[in-house]
Amino acid sequence: MAHMLLILEPHGQRATRTEAEGRAAYDQMLAFAAGLKERGLLKAAESLATDTDAARVRTGAGRAQTLDGPFTEAKEMIGGFFLLDCASREEAIAIAKECPAAAWATVEVRSLGPCFM
Repeated sequence: MAHMLLILEPHGQRATRTEAEGRAAYDQMLAFAAGLKERGLLKAAESLATDTDAARVRTGAGRAQTLDGPFTEAKEMIGGFFLLDCASREEAIAIAKECPAAAWATVEVRSLGPCFM
């Protein structure tokens, strides 16, 4: 059963870290991903750049609207994700509790499924 762990970081948090602190956090996440891969649970994982260069697109009334980041109204940004193949929701939650990012961010657990449900 596929589950995604979304890493929801406080907006602007990365800017408060030194480069050494940022690299140490990233190394922790790489080690966590390697452990998941060894256990046969990891399907994909990526870190996302800050939302400074992000864009949001909406269409409606026959036109498209683009909003450039950073998104000041947002309190959090998605900093990365882990796509897992778990036996259950409970297993995905247990893995989220092991995630180093849970110490500085929120780890949201979501199952994958069709958008009509």
